[in-house]
Amino acid sequence: MNHVLIVDDEAEIRASLEDILGEEGYSAASAATAAEAMTLLQDAPYDVVLLDIWLPDRDGLDVLADIHAFSAESRPEVIIISGHGTIETAVRATKLGAYDFLEKPLSLEKTLIVLKNAAEARRLRRHNLEFQRQFSVQSSLTGDSVPVKALRQQIRLMAPTNGRVLIYGESGTGKELIARAIHAESLRKDRVFVELNCAAIPEAHIEAELFGYRNGAHPGAHLGAQLGVSGAAQNIPAEKRGTLERADGGTLFLDEVGDMSLKTQAKVLSALDEQLFTPIGGAQPIRVDVRIIAATNKNLEEEIQKGNFREDLFYRLNVVPFSVPPLRERKQDIPPLVREFLLEFGRQYGRPRVEMSEEALSVLGEHSWPGNVRELRNLVERVLILNPRTLRIERKHLPPLTQRATARPADDFASLQQARDAYERDYILKKLEEARNNVSRAAELLGLERSHLYRKMKALGIAVRE
Repeated sequence: MNHVLIVDDEAEIRASLEDILGEEGYSAASAATAAEAMTLLQDAPYDVVLLDIWLPDRDGLDVLADIHAFSAESRPEVIIISGHGTIETAVRATKLGAYDFLEKPLSLEKTLIVLKNAAEARRLRRHNLEFQRQFSVQSSLTGDSVPVKALRQQIRLMAPTNGRVLIYGESGTGKELIARAIHAESLRKDRVFVELNCAAIPEAHIEAELFGYRNGAHPGAHLGAQLGVSGAAQNIPAEKRGTLERADGGTLFLDEVGDMSLKTQAKVLSALDEQLFTPIGGAQPIRVDVRIIAATNKNLEEEIQKGNFREDLFYRLNVVPFSVPPLRERKQDIPPLVREFLLEFGRQYGRPRVEMSEEALSVLGEHSWPGNVRELRNLVERVLILNPRTLRIERKHLPPLTQRATARPADDFASLQQARDAYERDYILKKLEEARNNVSRAAELLGLERSHLYRKMKALGIAVRE
């Protein structure tokens, strides 16, 4: 059953549409004001909103902009209705994300057709998002290395519980995708998954993002009042539900939790202990049922010693620790990961049959991948974009960066010859970049004969490109 919200200040229109849509098999609710509509949208999911432009408390197009700011997963399709429609208004509504524009008096037949199409568009969007999410989760766990097999087994064992999870891993290893995989196999898989990146939100705003606010108590409201600027003028909603409230019944993923300030950590600790919090400016506490999954690329025990992270919060989060291995420790997974990414981007760019040669895969295996799986994924996409007619990726198609090992301690090399080769490879690649891949010019910069440089490049596995 599709859920429809009717937003109109005319009681007769609301009542008529509710009756008609109920008879047509829809679940319909209505609101007379923008404030009432936003409250309903935040409290429950809707597939389609029939939104009047003229509302007593706000312009309908401003409400449309707020709805369009919802996440792609939770955002309903919006059909604008108006008795004073103009081409200019219709164009503006479309630019703001409206699915369609209907003029009053409404034609019942046309309204039902547009509504049906909008609900189908919403269904297809959610289906596509779910497919992409499952594809990404699958890619994050692709491989037959011992670390990945152990990770899969750990997810199967721990996902069905309510235990809090702390995921450790370097940037780019896929911590968010592991969190989604845990949620997808948990008892809460049919409920919402909400993400909050603690490193991406300014300190002044993170509490508002976590706990929400009421009665216009948004970050910067005090300064705005001093300057004579209202929240409406700043395009800031008077109320906002925080991520804890939105995640009620589901999973809240706190990414880069090690970047959270001590002040916020104290409030998070209290909320975790009691599953109870009070929004900023709110009078009543809110009780929630949320599973917390946190992730960090920092060593939190070292951060505790430095005084940057609360020890008590660490023990609350670290109930079930997960460790995501860096790509350099699971290089045997590079070929299956490459195949996954070739399939993903091949479909996206209309080339589903692109493959990579064994020689090119061998070159990828020599790289240390400081950016981990994210770096590999980006490289595969870049190679496909830069070689639009190629159906088989060869060694020559790979950019020089993939053949450059990152700096490693001397004792990481098995022999002096390996250390010397790594240094020579880095130095030659640097000069090739300076020479814009002109081998003759690079040979001059290195003080070598061109033929000598060619032999060096071949021995060190550097693709020749001019």
